Amino acid sequence: MKTKGINHLALVCRDMAETVAFYEGALGMPLVKTVALPDGGQHFFFDCGGGSLLAFFWWQDSPAAAPGIASVKAFPAEPKSAVGSMNHVAFHMDEAELEASIAKLQAAGVAVSVPVVVNHDDSPMGVAREMHEGVWVRSVYFRDPNGIMLEFAAVLRGFRPDDVAHAPARAVETADA
Repeated sequence: MKTKGINHLALVCRDMAETVAFYEGALGMPLVKTVALPDGGQHFFFDCGGGSLLAFFWWQDSPAAAPGIASVKAFPAEPKSAVGSMNHVAFHMDEAELEASIAKLQAAGVAVSVPVVVNHDDSPMGVAREMHEGVWVRSVYFRDPNGIMLEFAAVLRGFRPDDVAHAPARAVETADA
């Protein structure tokens, strides 16, 4: 099997008109396809760049949002979400655009979770206050009107063999571990 990337990620929104206004207006992602579902719902697709799509379902009777279960409750203080949930969506962005994206988001009325660009590195905390050569990705975090956490991310270098340095954890240790 060989995949070629993500075709689309399908999420659920509380209000399709509000979601279209946010993704087209605030983020500049064109709405490229709309589908009326036989059960009265809707399924809309946005071009999020690089040949990938972000899609949303809407149904009048969808269950309410469940922060801390189906999504992040409060970032960065409470970043966990449940097994099988969608924690956040990160969009590629050129590093030169990150600082300006904060001002553009704020001008569109979007609250930025951390009002600075976050420098991710391999330190024990995983982030650095200052930029240095060990920073591998820089990010800006914010939420859409549905409470979905989003990220603009600029990867600064290619991945190397030493970037895979941890054994995968198990939920329960086996007797022979």
